[in-house]
Amino acid sequence: MTVTGLDTLVRGSTTVPRQVVARIAEQAAAETAASAAGRGARPAARPDADCELYGRTAVLRLEVDLAHPVPLAATLRSLRAHVVRRVEALAGVSVGRLDVEIRALRPQDPARGGPR
Repeated sequence: MTVTGLDTLVRGSTTVPRQVVARIAEQAAAETAASAAGRGARPAARPDADCELYGRTAVLRLEVDLAHPVPLAATLRSLRAHVVRRVEALAGVSVGRLDVEIRALRPQDPARGGPR
């Protein structure tokens, strides 16, 4: 049996709830924030995300804690790119907008790699 374009149309579609998209964004942001903090750093508070869906387009708002000092512009570029990639790959929606708020900068002791 082969699948044709008509078969695909008849089968329907999967809808991913906005809360699931937000949770995917939170996890992706946590992955990036943890790697930016460096080895041995104290885990930051879990990122918070809100999501609104407009058809197949997500509008996301993230609140994150970041280690300090880190190059903020580069860290945020990396975070945004990773979140967009993960949300689009896992939820199957495009990210139309992603706002990131830095909730806190967590000082790190460079000699120990942990909090001061």
